Amino acid sequence: MTTALDNAQIPAPRWAVRPLVAAALLTGLVLRLAFGLGYWIDKPLTLDEQEYLMLAQSLVEGRGLTYPSPSVQPGGARHFERPPGYPLFLAGVMTLSGGFAGVRGDVGVPTPVKVAQSIVGVVAVLFVGLIARRAAGHTAGAITVWIAAVYPPLVWSCSYVLSETLYTALAFAVVLLLCDGFDDGRSNGWKVWAAGIVAAAALLTREAMLFFLVVGALWLVARRRWSLAAALLAGVLVIVLPWTMRNAFVHGGFVVGSPHGGVTFWTGNNELARGEGDMAANPVLRLQSREIEAQNPGLSARELDGLYYRKALEFISSHPFSWVWLEVRKVFYTIVPIGPSYRLHSPLYFGASVVSYLGVLPFAVAGFLRLVRRDRPPIALLLMALSAVLLSLALFPQERFRIPVIDPALIVCAASWWALRTAPAAVPAAELRA
Repeated sequence: MTTALDNAQIPAPRWAVRPLVAAALLTGLVLRLAFGLGYWIDKPLTLDEQEYLMLAQSLVEGRGLTYPSPSVQPGGARHFERPPGYPLFLAGVMTLSGGFAGVRGDVGVPTPVKVAQSIVGVVAVLFVGLIARRAAGHTAGAITVWIAAVYPPLVWSCSYVLSETLYTALAFAVVLLLCDGFDDGRSNGWKVWAAGIVAAAALLTREAMLFFLVVGALWLVARRRWSLAAALLAGVLVIVLPWTMRNAFVHGGFVVGSPHGGVTFWTGNNELARGEGDMAANPVLRLQSREIEAQNPGLSARELDGLYYRKALEFISSHPFSWVWLEVRKVFYTIVPIGPSYRLHSPLYFGASVVSYLGVLPFAVAGFLRLVRRDRPPIALLLMALSAVLLSLALFPQERFRIPVIDPALIVCAASWWALRTAPAAVPAAELRA
């Protein structure tokens, strides 16, 4: 008698998959180092990259998380406040490699940063593969690792002085730690507590993690998993509370990460917003921002942050139909990568990015539909992806918001579609993972 499981495609045994995974990780490391050390050399740094290096150098030299005086960018705009996670990572890398002697602040990513981030990037690939293995079996895990290892945006992001690579590793470490509590419903308070600590580190790297913490906590509360929700919050507070207390002293009020969320929220929610891209993609916004700050010269960074929040909320409340249309545009640009920020890049970059994303997207949609119909879908992964989508809708879609979380999640779904393409949806996930 033939059973449903007999007709399902059973993943390859673990012993047969391990060499494939090891080869993929090695390939991923070689590609990242080759791009960073063989091609991405002496390139001009963006303002974000320059600011991260300034803060890291200030930490190494004992001045704390501060900019040189005067704290202004070229052209007269103020430097953005940054959360401490990524500058601390850079400071640690540069300290271990001998410091900032001979490092330029405007051209060329320091070699130690490229090497360290290539290693972190491969660790992130492994985490994503382990999540896929849990979701759809060993074959899905191996396919995921190979795709993520060679996926161009994940390869080249390791060679920029930007927080995306570190954030990807932290975000998917959180997903791995939460799989038991979220996907299987098993009460493992210590793992959830550890996930809270890692999530807090991610939050102090990129405040985008706040969206996941809210969504994840609401999911736990809705299912009355009070102990897990408390464990997650306790883990977050271990790291975030001391930094928030420091901010209260430095900025004179409540600030979780750094006082720059207001200007980011305003950038995506005002009468000049296009529905995609930051100020670099919409120079008129940069001019208006400088005008706002010139009109309020006495405000602190936290007070300016509040001013930007108020201006954005005033626009939303006074122009509700314009804002709804803006949100529709954000939905479109979140899915379709043709917004104005893409035109800032070279044709080669744009082509490789779009082809990579669109090559995975249709298979990811098919895989998502299969995964959500299984007995134990990867809830933690799906909530992480949802939080990244909500981030884009609340602020604005941009490739830098998409690549760290959405693209790896799409890769997991696409690999799961291939691994499960002949398996009935009713087959228990645990049987296919065995």
